Amino acid sequence: MWQAEVRVDLDAIRANVARLRAGTSAAVMAVVKGDGYGHGMVPAARAALAGGATWLGVCTLDEALGLRRAGITAPVLAWLLAPGLPLHEGVANDIDLSAASLGQLDEMITAGQTAQRPTRVHLKIDTGLSRGGATADDWPALVEAAAKAQADGAIEIIGVWSHFVYADAPGHETIDRQLDAFRDALAVAERLGVRPQLRHIANSAATLTRPDAHFDLVRPGIAVYGLSPVPGERYGLRPAMTARARIMLTKRVPAGTGVSYGHTYTTDRETTLAVVPLGYADGVPRHASNIGPVAIDGVRHTIAGRVCMDQIVLDVGDQPVAPGDVATLFGSGDNGGPTADDWADAIDTINYEIVTRFGSTRVNRVYDKEDGE
Repeated sequence: MWQAEVRVDLDAIRANVARLRAGTSAAVMAVVKGDGYGHGMVPAARAALAGGATWLGVCTLDEALGLRRAGITAPVLAWLLAPGLPLHEGVANDIDLSAASLGQLDEMITAGQTAQRPTRVHLKIDTGLSRGGATADDWPALVEAAAKAQADGAIEIIGVWSHFVYADAPGHETIDRQLDAFRDALAVAERLGVRPQLRHIANSAATLTRPDAHFDLVRPGIAVYGLSPVPGERYGLRPAMTARARIMLTKRVPAGTGVSYGHTYTTDRETTLAVVPLGYADGVPRHASNIGPVAIDGVRHTIAGRVCMDQIVLDVGDQPVAPGDVATLFGSGDNGGPTADDWADAIDTINYEIVTRFGSTRVNRVYDKEDGE
């Protein structure tokens, strides 16, 4: 018997990737960083590959090496690399690496020498996010140095890439501005003799709404897991994660009863309270106190009082509930229950944060389907 669980539908991940793949002529890189957005990096990666992805994307070298240790051989790009990492281990394991500065490029050249094979490199241009990537002023020097290293056999330039600022707002002026900057960067690279195998800038939102941004490869992340990057739109995606727990205790209390720490909630009538064994140690945001939605047998309730480390309380009124009944925090929403989007709306955040929180905790993660590579 289980107490609390995060249930992941791998068929949904596979179907979502197939849906994304059907909408583009570009190759698909499924982004599985952050432990697969909380869904489990390795099972999510296998399901995404089964759905038609041919690449995987992660942030860290450790994540990429974890995929290799799991026996996944598909191409992998890792892009968040601090100085001094053992990049040669990535090179030896056929992991592509992202370079956005001359310093990073030098480390990748050295890594290739240590591994005794060319480092597969994606050069990143900052087209407006002002985060990773070389600035337009620094770009020519980076490309020129990379071209020389490629000519010397030290690296192989696989891709040129960037990332959108605001693609989740279709029609926003930054999208076209960034595409223009990306094309300018590609033109500079070509003038310097660099013609990458892959050009990529499209995240989930651009994959769904901007086919002119697809180029050779698209990089969907949140859409892989069935959540839309564009508020109010679903795009036929199927949410893959459900978070739920069994009610631990119920009690009948009179009007005027204070509930949970600080008594920020007080009952206004005789009512039933239900204690659910999930809290902020399990991914429930503390700022969901008094506003987070939870469903029991299809009936929605709101968290009563403060979210505790290990538990929440629901005021269920006169609904007949008992210990062992299932309380669903979010899921597919097919039966009218709360979704990750509902939670994001309630606490003024994004659905990405909700699923990533719940999937990286002490709660057991259960898979409805297992996939081989």
